[in-house]
Amino acid sequence: MGRMSRRRPETPFHDLQHFIAYPRVNGLALSPDGRRLATIVATLDAKKTRYANAVWELDPAGEAPARRITRSAKGESGAAYDAAGNLYFISARPDPDADGDDPVAALWMVPAAGGEARLVVSRPGGISSVHTGRDGGVFVVAPLMPAAEASDDPEKVDSDLRKQRKDAKVAAILHTDAAVRYWDADLGPDAPHLFAVEDAPATEPEPTDAEKAEKADASDAAAAPDPDLPGTVDAAPRQRLRLLTRGLGAHLSTHGLHVAPDGSFVLAGRTIPVALGDRLTAIVKVDVASGTTTDLVEGVTGTDYGPGPVSPDGRRALVVFGRTGTASVAPTHELGVLDIASGIVTPIGDDLDQWATPLTWFPDGDGVLLQADSDGRGPLFRLNVADDVVTQLTHDDATYAAAAVAPDGTVYGVRSTYEYPGEVVRVDGDTVTRLPNPVERPELPGTLVEVETTAGDGVRIRGWLALPAGASPEQPAPLLLWIHGGPVSSWNAWSWRWTPWAMVAQGYAVLLPDPALSTGYGQDFIQRGWGSWGDAPYTDLMAITDAVEARDDIDGDRTIAMGGSFGGYMANWIAGHTDRFAAIVTHASLWALDQFGPTTDAPYYWAREMGGLMEGHSPHESVGEIRTPMLVIHGDKDYRVPIGEGLRLWWELLSKSGLPADEKGQSPHRFLYFPDENHWILQPQHARVWYEVVLGFIGEHVHGRTPTLPATLGLRDAATP
Repeated sequence: MGRMSRRRPETPFHDLQHFIAYPRVNGLALSPDGRRLATIVATLDAKKTRYANAVWELDPAGEAPARRITRSAKGESGAAYDAAGNLYFISARPDPDADGDDPVAALWMVPAAGGEARLVVSRPGGISSVHTGRDGGVFVVAPLMPAAEASDDPEKVDSDLRKQRKDAKVAAILHTDAAVRYWDADLGPDAPHLFAVEDAPATEPEPTDAEKAEKADASDAAAAPDPDLPGTVDAAPRQRLRLLTRGLGAHLSTHGLHVAPDGSFVLAGRTIPVALGDRLTAIVKVDVASGTTTDLVEGVTGTDYGPGPVSPDGRRALVVFGRTGTASVAPTHELGVLDIASGIVTPIGDDLDQWATPLTWFPDGDGVLLQADSDGRGPLFRLNVADDVVTQLTHDDATYAAAAVAPDGTVYGVRSTYEYPGEVVRVDGDTVTRLPNPVERPELPGTLVEVETTAGDGVRIRGWLALPAGASPEQPAPLLLWIHGGPVSSWNAWSWRWTPWAMVAQGYAVLLPDPALSTGYGQDFIQRGWGSWGDAPYTDLMAITDAVEARDDIDGDRTIAMGGSFGGYMANWIAGHTDRFAAIVTHASLWALDQFGPTTDAPYYWAREMGGLMEGHSPHESVGEIRTPMLVIHGDKDYRVPIGEGLRLWWELLSKSGLPADEKGQSPHRFLYFPDENHWILQPQHARVWYEVVLGFIGEHVHGRTPTLPATLGLRDAATP
């Protein structure tokens, strides 16, 4: 007799469209005076095919409700306050004063006094990000053609070159070093540069007679001004961009720019191509007044450097540095204090055996706010620079993705766990207060518990287990082992792309373990799996799966495995080394390591570290042992794990696995291919297809159900609308 079904409460995760449409909070911006706080909320557009971002302001005191301050079909990103409290953001919304233009990502600003957003600067090549100093200075990162970089008028030359390429329909790019692609973007022919946003000169050339006549005609056609109003016009001065990074070419690293509080200089990373396709990293100081650049920390073989926040007095900066990885030794991630005048880096924070990220300085200049993964969480810490003492500030079961410090020392942050998505909070001492947010927490279809076991070498292995409502000894749940990517990362923060709750809503228990190579457990834990992905990471996963299957609320006879990126590598490895799982899902996965390394977007990185993995740790070598049905998922625009990995895996499953295609060419394996997606499936309609196909595949092999597939796939056995 079958078990009696129990009606589950409806949550957003029981309806995939509801889940896909749920608003998402991300990012944090705090005004220099600490009185204004902003975040970004992404919502589904009317066509349900993209997310549009809007800027919302929150009350730092936690009294007033959140309010939306931008609205456009194109959406906004990159909110930042300047010293006067004006809010800058990037948007491709149309210019209200232009007619028939083709909008590009431009710089916009909402005045501190309120009112409509106004266009600050627009350019044909667009603007990528905006950065501000606490006491002054507004800067943007924007792409520039190499020929324009050396010209007297880089913006005009850049515009002309773009028009020339567009008119000629030329998309070709000629490269000279290994940097060809990055994640899902083709690099070149332009390169990112840093610009200062400044007032245009007050003096303008005398208009010609024709220009005077055109202006007079326009004035006559306009309605007469109200005589009771002063003859005011938009008081905002015209803005222009001044190039600051002339001479850096394509070597400026815009990931982690840090503006000095007074806006007098900016710290950035710089890559230096060297022999054999490798590269070094340096820290460059960009002087704003002169527009000159200087390497404060020069590139050194075997060490990576990254800039961090600049101290309130502008004399120091906290930086990240570390040993680069090799085939047998894992990279390190350490903190140092950079003396701006001398360029000397002094190590600090030695007692913190975690990979910490410096976020900002405290106003007193004596301490730095850090975030670090720690035992399945990601708390905030304070590092005192004078005595090198580290103090943990937050103790909730949460991970902080962003944080800022107000002048009075109050900390504001964006936190999440696997129990709730991103939300803005205030940290007062040991108290963390959730502010009135734009979005409420979604109701979950189950509960989250912490699990752990001991590996064969005596090391503790832990993870999170999401259990469906009603899971019990009388009604045990089938188990889904979900393996994180990275590989140097952790299951410690909410992910809309990798949420376990859509599976939990369908009755599956989802195990989110942190095996060897995971962050948050110290350097030795990373080293355990370095250069031997098929050893400790695999045995750790099997050990914690054994422990969870032994629970009386888990049905250990019905278990599936799934992973993406490195997690996909592990899914492939598992498929070739055990048949204990009913089905395996592998997304954007590494398959043949000799092929992957040279074709990824960062071959120089993998050339250092693949030596120990090429032989004996490539999943493709065990394809003949695969006897578990596999669902392969890959996006064509994935440059980190190129599509060749998915194509080769699919072909070898059909032609070489222990479950090959039959005489009619049919196979129990499946290949879900996205021609216009990348490493992640980002388009909402495709995310829904992803979950529907995955749930259909595992339901077929766990429950024996005929998959209900999306009608949008156009298949004969797909669901009808």
